[in-house]
Amino acid sequence: MNLTTTRNIGIMAHIDAGKTTTTERILYYSGKTYKLGEVDDGEAVMDWMEQEQERGITIQSAATTTYWREHQINIIDTPGHVDFTAEVERSLRVLDGAVAVFCAVGGVEPQSETVWHQADRYNVPRVAYINKMDRLGADFYAAIAEIQEKFAASPVPVQLPIGKEGGFSGAVDLITMEELRWDADQGGQNITRSPIGDDMTELAAEWREKMVDALASHSDEITELYLSGEAIPVELLRKALREQTIARKLVPVLCGASRRNLGVQPLLDAIVDYLPSPTDVPPVQAINPKKEEHFDLPCDPKGNPLGLVFKVQYDREAGPLCYVRMYSGVIKTAGVVFNVGKKKRERVTRILRMHANKSEAIDELQAGDIAVFVGMKTAQTGDTVGSEGWPMLLEHMHFPEPVITVAIEPKTVSDRDKLKETLEILSKEDPTFQTGDDEETGQLVIRGMGELHLDVLVTRILKDFKVGAKVGNPQVSYRESITKKVEHTESYARSMAGKEISARITLEVAPLARGTGNVYEKAVRDNKVPEEIYDAVDRAVGNAFGGGIALGYPCVDIGVRLTGIEYDEMTATPFAFEACASMAFDEACRKAGPVQLEPVMKVDIMTPKDYMGDVMSLLSQRGGLIHGSDSRAAIDVIHAQAPLSVMFGFSTHLRSVSQGRASFSMEFSHFEQKR
Repeated sequence: MNLTTTRNIGIMAHIDAGKTTTTERILYYSGKTYKLGEVDDGEAVMDWMEQEQERGITIQSAATTTYWREHQINIIDTPGHVDFTAEVERSLRVLDGAVAVFCAVGGVEPQSETVWHQADRYNVPRVAYINKMDRLGADFYAAIAEIQEKFAASPVPVQLPIGKEGGFSGAVDLITMEELRWDADQGGQNITRSPIGDDMTELAAEWREKMVDALASHSDEITELYLSGEAIPVELLRKALREQTIARKLVPVLCGASRRNLGVQPLLDAIVDYLPSPTDVPPVQAINPKKEEHFDLPCDPKGNPLGLVFKVQYDREAGPLCYVRMYSGVIKTAGVVFNVGKKKRERVTRILRMHANKSEAIDELQAGDIAVFVGMKTAQTGDTVGSEGWPMLLEHMHFPEPVITVAIEPKTVSDRDKLKETLEILSKEDPTFQTGDDEETGQLVIRGMGELHLDVLVTRILKDFKVGAKVGNPQVSYRESITKKVEHTESYARSMAGKEISARITLEVAPLARGTGNVYEKAVRDNKVPEEIYDAVDRAVGNAFGGGIALGYPCVDIGVRLTGIEYDEMTATPFAFEACASMAFDEACRKAGPVQLEPVMKVDIMTPKDYMGDVMSLLSQRGGLIHGSDSRAAIDVIHAQAPLSVMFGFSTHLRSVSQGRASFSMEFSHFEQKR
């Protein structure tokens, strides 16, 4: 494998911009598939989940490898829907470059802005592809103006469309100054290159001048040739454009109509010509967990092995499939890898090169490449895998904590074990999905990021895994705490099987600062008291934190001190002290002014400047607290906090006041007393 001829790219866009269709065409023209699959017909190779085929949207990011001009291209097709941003986030983390697909009619749509800013956060170089040029209302030049205005980016068209809407028939290549036309009879396989027609000559000259001008401002060589009136070699133009694309100064723009098989091969050329190889991007940061030192890790196949698990997907036959991006060294099939975060050794039984949901076995995975490890049982998204002799961590991916809860219960007793097993699989696949038991009701509870997120997961449980289950309505997950310090002494005495058992302890409970968590300490320790008695008290207090005080919600930010213990070896048993400690905790907390806490969310709203006032007003009306804002080139970012209960339905109202232009991200901040 040659690192310089490898491209790790993602296809990202707003929902329905045509990115999965574009990916299908890329696979077709590069010889990976022999039949064109259509999203609209539910036959797309990359949308292999049943729900994706039914809804016509991409939910999970599918990974595939293909080849073009002797270059290996690893493609990750990411979701465009706002509820699945965790999928976009985990994909962007491991990419070197991206293709941003825009609809020629819709231009820059709200989710386009969200994924563009996510790509900015991970410093991902991009090329833009303006799709659907054959649609009614298509406007290539308006889309370019929007990219420039809304992203404060510098788009550089390297093609111009010939015709538009129903008359769209080809493109002008501004690098070679030729017309490109696709053979409709051969499914767009053959491209005819010819001199530019008279009707396009003037426009092509004008836009080529703009392109050369943009490149000249970054290249002295091009400036000299331009000023002396000499012809600028094609390879020099491509070299300069590649350098500035990788530096994220310029964004090459292409056009096409993927569904009509127009424009895809030049997009493949642009991926090879302008997007970076693993050696072109800055080294990834690794962390020495013992010394907390950060250092740069160059992409070197001869280095120590280190890779990142960026996705886990369950396969019914093979078990967990761990998608790994290697950053250094080599890992071979049947080798032992070390999970650095979990400090566990695991054996990689097979390494697979994925093609959507199909695969081929390979012998090893080198630095700069992406593949799937089979056989790792404990790995989760975000884990670092490497060698025990060099246990370095790659930075963790950050996922917000889910705080929306839905009760789910099996329809029959036989469904219960199957449901628990299914929930365990889904929570390993998706780090934003959690599951557990509600101690009060005995129901299974699932937690997710939003209503659509949970709806998709529930549909997978019912349809994909075929589990019979009943599902409740989404609820906010509350907590309980106390407001004052109280000391309480509790006695326990019972007669069991003709034997007297007793216990007596004193507990002090006190409120702690929000976000501290629960703290338990032993202020007394008597050597005459056996360790198993202290263990019983520890266990009782730990269980009591989860069981709540008045309403049964888990407790947070409570400090508990064991200040007194009376032990009689004739009547004392661990059971008696466990029961006594549980009663002491309940009674002390009831006297300590118990309060209900609600989750407060950290909310970041990205809005065009024109709608700033309306968006701030909307948030304030709902009880949100605005902490400040950042002004960027194209957008303003409002930083705020708001109770989760008032954020249900917020996205609908936000779209309404901003004409669909504003978007927001929300993650858990802390718990606060319910108003």
